[in-house]
Amino acid sequence: MPLDPTAVGAESEPSTSSWKSKDALLYSLGVGAGMSDPTGFELEFTTENTNDVEQRALPTMCVVLGSGLGGANSPLAKIGTYNPALLVHGEQGFTLHKPLPVEATVSSVSRVSGIYDKGKAALVVLESEATDTADGKPLFTNVTSLFIRGEGGWGGDRGPASPPKVPERDADHVVTYHTRSDQALLYRLNGDRNPLHSDPSFAAAGGFDTPILHGLCTYGFTGRALLHTLCDSDPARFKSMNGRFSSPVLPGETLDVHIWDEGGGSARFQTRVGDRVVLDAGTVTFE
Repeated sequence: MPLDPTAVGAESEPSTSSWKSKDALLYSLGVGAGMSDPTGFELEFTTENTNDVEQRALPTMCVVLGSGLGGANSPLAKIGTYNPALLVHGEQGFTLHKPLPVEATVSSVSRVSGIYDKGKAALVVLESEATDTADGKPLFTNVTSLFIRGEGGWGGDRGPASPPKVPERDADHVVTYHTRSDQALLYRLNGDRNPLHSDPSFAAAGGFDTPILHGLCTYGFTGRALLHTLCDSDPARFKSMNGRFSSPVLPGETLDVHIWDEGGGSARFQTRVGDRVVLDAGTVTFE
């Protein structure tokens, strides 16, 4: 079997990465910030020189920072061989240990925290810990779950149970965001240049009529809805978020984020395009 389940625990060497104010602005625009009211709404996330407005970073930006998952140093290089065309992004989560700054340098270490046998596929879970080099304290933890089709069936641990589904009642809040027809072209400037999101011929080879939106872009739109609805737009109150990608989104489609507030600083969410669920089994914690 090409995958090596004994690779659990394998770690990357520490890697250093930085971002600046411009990167935070570009990320915010990539996930739709400012579209609702460009004359005033979300200026703290989309400008750095507005009178009496201090620039802030969106909490979900951490999923594109300091992952340590690319290149030869990646722990993915240690799990064995597989067909990358059969790998899909299954889930994404993060925990913020303190508010994300608009400029910083972090040292990141990534590790394989789990390899699970799902029968017809393998589930590989990767964790990345980012430490702020300015004070030596943890800044954020990213958890990425990858499904690799055709790599299961070795009789291994099936992994943790699926997270609970959303409540069977109407959501407490529904936030609607419209994506742009060029949303993927804008979001890709944050670093993910996969042609699946930009090249019509590449998308067609993958079975899509048109390039699809990045899952993490949908994730970012959803995070904005959670931030404004549950945290009164204050990133310092946003603590963690996790969600499962269940269906692709096309640029230009409308996202409806359904939110169930469970009290005590936790909520569940589900993002839909019409009746189609695109981000499922969502959980968020906040102050």
